[in-house]
Amino acid sequence: MTEADDSHSPGEPGVAIFSDPEALADAAAERVSDALVAAVEHRGRADLATTGGSTPAGLYVRLASAALRQRVPWADVHVWWGDDRYVPRDHPLSNVFGVDEILLDEVHGVLLPLDHVHPWPTGRAIAEDLGPDWCADTYAAEARAELPLDPAGLPVFDLVLLGIGPDGHLLSVFPGSPAIGSGRLALGVPAPIHVEPHLPRVTFNPSILEAAAEIIVMVAGASKADVLARILDGPRLDPGSADGLPAQFARRSSASWLVDAAAGSQLRPRA
Repeated sequence: MTEADDSHSPGEPGVAIFSDPEALADAAAERVSDALVAAVEHRGRADLATTGGSTPAGLYVRLASAALRQRVPWADVHVWWGDDRYVPRDHPLSNVFGVDEILLDEVHGVLLPLDHVHPWPTGRAIAEDLGPDWCADTYAAEARAELPLDPAGLPVFDLVLLGIGPDGHLLSVFPGSPAIGSGRLALGVPAPIHVEPHLPRVTFNPSILEAAAEIIVMVAGASKADVLARILDGPRLDPGSADGLPAQFARRSSASWLVDAAAGSQLRPRA
């Protein structure tokens, strides 16, 4: 059940609040599938940049359901990741792991061509001791070669799916990150010491949100309530400042924030 619609104030994202994580995942699956179908109809393929963590697991289950397996032309969909932990693809803490285990499951998942799955090349980087920055540069080059580019040279994803961290980070762009204001499309990130898991990361620059056709941010759980209110209802701060919240990069009119009641409990009332 939706408790607040996702109408937009000028320059602000749409915000929709759902009764529980299950309703949130249902709504997200509908929106993601609609965006993928529309992209394929418009240009013959769809490019989705997805995320990690626990929040999208329910979304992947629903996307792999019989109804959405048939609705979405998966043979024309390409899956990318906005960021990842610097671990092999089959590591349980890899952002790719959840997609492999649920969405791409050989028995119950969707039929996606193998060359349409674009993980960060962490496995090769680790095996050959090439480093996170090599991994990031290689992935940036692949994205620029595969995707259409906007006038600034940014790859244009049809949909970017995001979550947020308890410190207000998105992607692997933490407060004070060198990615903010960097001219690099992607970069390696040292292991954060203030949030788990304490692993090095690779991440796109949040500037990719400027070019994305559509952005969906999923937020669930009471532990995110305070930071979510600061992101969406607080003053707009320079995300690179000491008090800035990188997740405010997604506080834009092209974004839809889908949250459950627990996460949205401190938001101001919306129409």
